[in-house]
Amino acid sequence: MENGYSSKSLPLDAPAGIRIRGPLSEPSLNRILSREALQFVADLEREFRPRVKFNLGCRREEQARYDSGELPGFDPATRELREGDWSCSKTPAVIADRRVEITGPVERKMIINALNSGAKVFMADFEDSLSPTWDNIVRGQKNLCDAVNRSISFEDKARNKHYKLNDKTAVLFVRPRGWHLQEAHIEIDGEPATGALIDFGLYYFHNHSSFRSKHDGYGPFFYLPKMQHSREAAVWNAVFDRAEERMAAPRGSIRATVLIETLPAVFQMHEILYELREHSAGLNCGRWDYIFSFVKTVRAHPDRLLPDRFQVGMTQHFLKSYTELLIQTCHRRGVHAMGGMAAQIPIRDDPAANDTAFELVRADKLREVKAGHDGTWAAHPGLIELVTKVFDDNMPRANQLHIKRDDVRVTEADLLQMPRGVRTLEGLRHNTRVGIQYLAAWLTGTGSVPLYNLMEDAATAEISRVQNWQWIKYGAVLDGEIVAVSVSKELFGRVVEEEMGRIEREVGKKRFESGRYREAAALFARQCTKEDLDDFLTLDAYRHIVKFVPALQARL
Repeated sequence: MENGYSSKSLPLDAPAGIRIRGPLSEPSLNRILSREALQFVADLEREFRPRVKFNLGCRREEQARYDSGELPGFDPATRELREGDWSCSKTPAVIADRRVEITGPVERKMIINALNSGAKVFMADFEDSLSPTWDNIVRGQKNLCDAVNRSISFEDKARNKHYKLNDKTAVLFVRPRGWHLQEAHIEIDGEPATGALIDFGLYYFHNHSSFRSKHDGYGPFFYLPKMQHSREAAVWNAVFDRAEERMAAPRGSIRATVLIETLPAVFQMHEILYELREHSAGLNCGRWDYIFSFVKTVRAHPDRLLPDRFQVGMTQHFLKSYTELLIQTCHRRGVHAMGGMAAQIPIRDDPAANDTAFELVRADKLREVKAGHDGTWAAHPGLIELVTKVFDDNMPRANQLHIKRDDVRVTEADLLQMPRGVRTLEGLRHNTRVGIQYLAAWLTGTGSVPLYNLMEDAATAEISRVQNWQWIKYGAVLDGEIVAVSVSKELFGRVVEEEMGRIEREVGKKRFESGRYREAAALFARQCTKEDLDDFLTLDAYRHIVKFVPALQARL
C-alpha cells in the first residue's frame, strides 16, 4: 500500500513494453486501462512519438530565431496554398450549429451540468482547465465513457442532490493535452507517454463506435490545443487516419477544431486547415493563450512590453486583426470560426457588479457575432442564456459560413502591432495574486478556479507569469507612481510577500495553512524571476503532482 492505494488495483495484464506507474483509486477504473486499450495507445505512441519529438525540436529552433531578433510571419513557401481554391470537408449536420459552447474539466458533476446547460457544445477538457493528476486523468476517461453511454450520474450527498443527463444535451467535444505535455504515469518502451496520445487514444478506443451511433455516423469530435505550425496539424491528421483505420471507422468521421492560441499559428491558419481538411471542424480564437504566446514569442524583445492584463482586450488592433483573419480564413475554406472565452461568472452577492459583468459579456459576444463568428465560448452555465440570446438575435441561420469577410486585409504588421495601455503596480500585484492562488489550486488537483469574479485556468495564469517575467527582466517603468518605479526582483519579492498576506486574509488562516500556497508562491516566484523564460508553467509544476506506486510490469 502506497499513497492510500492498493497496488492490486493496477492492471496486471499490460502489453509488452508498457509500465503503469500510477495508482488507481477503485477497481472500476481498471477497464479504462484494459490490455486492448493500452495496446491501442502504445501503437499510436510508437508510430508518432518520433514526429512529436521532431516538432517540439522545431519549436525550439523557431523560438531561437525569434530570440535572435526575428518575428513570426507568413511563410513564402506556402503562398500558393494560402491563395489556392480548396475547401475542407463539409461540416456534419450534427455540429452545423455551434452558436454557444461551454467548456470545463472532465469532472463528473461538471460534465453533467455542462451537457445539460443549454449550450450547443460542451468541450470536456484534459488541458488548461484540468490539473493532470493521475486520478483526474483516468477518472476523467471513465466519466466520458459514462457520458457517451448516457449512464453518467452524480450524488451530491452534502446537498442531497442527484444529477443525471437531460433528454437533450450538448454535443460532446474533447480537448486532449498539448504535444508538449507528457504522461509520467504511463511508460512505453522506457519513456513517459505523450499526454495528447493517451487522452485521445483512450477516449477514442472506448467511445468511437457508441459516439458515432448517436451522431449520424460522425465523431468523436475534438479540440486541438497549443499548435504552432501546420506540421503539427499533419501529425494529428495522421493520428486520426490511423485510429479510424484500426477501428474500421469511416475515413473523415473524426472532426477537430484547432485552437489558434499561439502567435506563430496565426500565420499558419490556411496551412493548418489544409493538413486537417478531411477532419477539420474549423478554428477557434483561443484568446487568453494567444496573449500568453504573444509575450512568450517576443520574450527577447525589450521594446515589446505589454500593458496591464485587463487592458489587453479584443478591441486592441492586434487581437481584432487576429479574429477577423481567422473568420475570413475559415469561411473561405467552409468551416466554423469560433469565438473566444467569456471568463466572467455570475456574482450572486452583488447585483450591480453582476449586471456590469453581464454587460461586458453581452458587448463581447455582440462584437463576435457581428464580426462573423459562428459561435463562441462561455465559462459558466449562468452565461448560456445571455450568450444564446445575443447570437439568436443576430445570427438567424445555423452559422455564418456565407459571410466571407472579403473586406478584411490583415498584414504581418497588423498581427504584430503592440497593444496600447499602461503598466501599473496594481497590475503586477493582481498577476501575482492570481498566479499564486491558481497554482495552489492546481497543485491540489483543481485546474479551473473562480478568482475575483473570473474563471481562471492555466492560460490566464500563464499571462500573469510571463507578464511578470517580462516586466522584471526588462525593468518596466510603472505608470501612475509619483516617483519613477522600475520593476525589479526586489520589488517583486516585496509584492509576493504582501500579496501572500492578502491571500491569507481573503481565504482565512485555516484554509491558507492547509493549502499549498507557500509552495505555489515559491514556484511562481521562481518562474517569474528566472533568467530564461520557461515555455510553460505546468511543465515545472507537473513534477509536484506526479505520484508513483511500486512499478508493475506484466509480460515483458
